[in-house]
Amino acid sequence: VQLQASGGGLVQAGGSLRLSCAASGRTFRGYTVGWFRQAPGKELEFVSGIRWSGGNTYYADSVKGRFTISRDNAKNTVYLQMSSLKPEDTAVYYCAADANVILSSIGRSSAYDHWGQGTLVTVSS
Repeated sequence: VQLQASGGGLVQAGGSLRLSCAASGRTFRGYTVGWFRQAPGKELEFVSGIRWSGGNTYYADSVKGRFTISRDNAKNTVYLQMSSLKPEDTAVYYCAADANVILSSIGRSSAYDHWGQGTLVTVSS
């Protein structure tokens, strides 16, 4: 599966953005899709994940209540709606997918074999 992430941009603190992760080559059926981010000088960190089958969602504590992950079956796309953005949310955001992610590994980047190219989110103060 090939992934295309989009939707990043520049936004003021308190604003919102919606990121998209579109799949091509096959559907997301049976996959877990995750969003990760990497801020300048920092390690890659888990943001959110969703089980395509069943729709279970998972969030890092730092984004709970502010970010919402969802899926659109018809468009074979996963969205990350980001609200109440903070300067510390500034990062390159990546979507990733894999068909064999166990629950305990959803937050681990090593659990995902397929990655999108990343989209930059910049939150100004």
